[in-house]
Amino acid sequence: MEVHRAPLAPTAYTNHRDWQQAVRVWSGRASVQPDRSFEARSPARETAQERLVLYLPAGADVDSADRVLWRGLWFEVDGEPARWAQGSLSHVRIRAWRVVR
Repeated sequence: MEVHRAPLAPTAYTNHRDWQQAVRVWSGRASVQPDRSFEARSPARETAQERLVLYLPAGADVDSADRVLWRGLWFEVDGEPARWAQGSLSHVRIRAWRVVR
């Protein structure tokens, strides 16, 4: 599993992440658990989302604006990573999501 981070690039009105210039900030083993999958149907568009919960080592460099590459699929980090620094069970828990269609 890999965590990638993109720099901020200025535009006419605001800044956005330039994912063409993204760099890998962490790579290693992680526990990846399925969270949920759901669909939103409307006459205009049908979409489906897949969500995961990932447990990374305590020292993993991950931020809420990062993207995760797992098994060849890109997921976006959803919210602030939860850091647990208690004893031998230290870890970082993140939620990630992607649009399937």
